[in-house]
Amino acid sequence: MNHHHTPLSHTIDVTQPSVARMHNYYLGGKDNYPADRQVCERLLEHAPSTQILTINNRRFLKRVLRCLIIEHGVRQFLDIGAGLPTRDNVHEIAQRYTADARVVYVDNDPMVLAYGRVLLQDNDQTAVIQADLRHPDTILDHPQAADLFDLREPVAALCVSVLHCIPDDDAPAELVRRTAARLCPGSFLVISQLVSEDATTRRVITDFMRENTDGNWGAVRCSQDVDRFFTGLDILEPGLGDVSAWRTDARIGPRQRSREWIEYGGAGRVP
Repeated sequence: MNHHHTPLSHTIDVTQPSVARMHNYYLGGKDNYPADRQVCERLLEHAPSTQILTINNRRFLKRVLRCLIIEHGVRQFLDIGAGLPTRDNVHEIAQRYTADARVVYVDNDPMVLAYGRVLLQDNDQTAVIQADLRHPDTILDHPQAADLFDLREPVAALCVSVLHCIPDDDAPAELVRRTAARLCPGSFLVISQLVSEDATTRRVITDFMRENTDGNWGAVRCSQDVDRFFTGLDILEPGLGDVSAWRTDARIGPRQRSREWIEYGGAGRVP
């Protein structure tokens, strides 16, 4: 898609890096700007594993979708903090396994909304809405979500690599609980977030990201913090951990050599 034909400049500050566009760059996408690329390169100096970690996290998402569709019959997916379209979006992966998969993408980045609408205009089983994950009711009560989803049937809410954008003051564990409370039994929450067991790493990278995303960042956390997000859910095998090892064949996937941070999480079922 040609940037010049998209009248986005009114709503999008291309000088201000965005987490969505940084992800896009790490995944080999084209929808990013020099400001995003510069921050990505500087982040790699702090945390050399970031690009591999982003790729592995995307692969985790694919494995989780396959599991939920094939083993648990889930057909409705809420992709919260979806980020910019890259290759293999959730609806493309899901619809490969089942033609009747329905997907609602949610992001608070106006660029995601603009690109998503163009990308999805021919797909009547998907919608993209601009909303903030701090307001789960606004998301689930949104007319487009209400049109696509039947909340009497299981929904998988995907919070993949997004809760680290939510500060502790906004109580991410409580947001997960409120989302789960709106979903029927047999629904799922899939959660991964950036984790480091080293306090210095957590502080340095959190400060770096906060400064470079104009405060659109929460925190790198430790694994116990993320464990709390799953309170009250039945956790699927193999439990919570580094998502690059979640139901994977140990021989595949790019090796993450440096371990300054990992994506940590898993999938939990609403009892």
